[in-house]
Amino acid sequence: MISSNDLRPGITIEIEGEVWSVVEFQHVKPGKGAAFVRSRLKNVKTGNVIERTFRAGEKMARANLEKKEMQFMYGSGDEYHFMDQETYDQIAIPAEKLGEHTKWLKEGMIIEVVMFQGAIIGIDLPNFVELRVVETPPGVKGDTASGGGKPATLETGAVVNVPFFVNIDDVIRIDTRSGQYLDRA
Repeated sequence: MISSNDLRPGITIEIEGEVWSVVEFQHVKPGKGAAFVRSRLKNVKTGNVIERTFRAGEKMARANLEKKEMQFMYGSGDEYHFMDQETYDQIAIPAEKLGEHTKWLKEGMIIEVVMFQGAIIGIDLPNFVELRVVETPPGVKGDTASGGGKPATLETGAVVNVPFFVNIDDVIRIDTRSGQYLDRA
């Protein structure tokens, strides 16, 4: 059991049979009345985000998530295949469980598969990935006044906004949490 006073971003809790991850929290002590904790929770399985208020000191069950390191093999149709690094067993995960993470998956990439009570509920990607640019319009010389960028299609099919100096076949580093270009690798 965990107290609502111990909530921190990244902690997973179990409420009414569902697994929730704490996105943000705020401990509030009003001048009148009892203290409480206002939190924003994300459903680990569905990705839905809710706001919930707990009384200070309220107890809830902590969800024990198991993480297993696996290698991404390939995607076929609406399934993505991964291989366990220890046993070499292969598993297929449906695309709907992976959500937006599929656009950053590159063959051979090592990721963590997240499981709750033996069932796969998703994956954790590395914070940064290096991907090759396969298509982007040429940058116009001197067009830096706008301060913007241009779209670039990466080897995984994802489209990100990059600076004008990035060319085809450049390897760039992307933040998988925000989808933002960071720098050339």
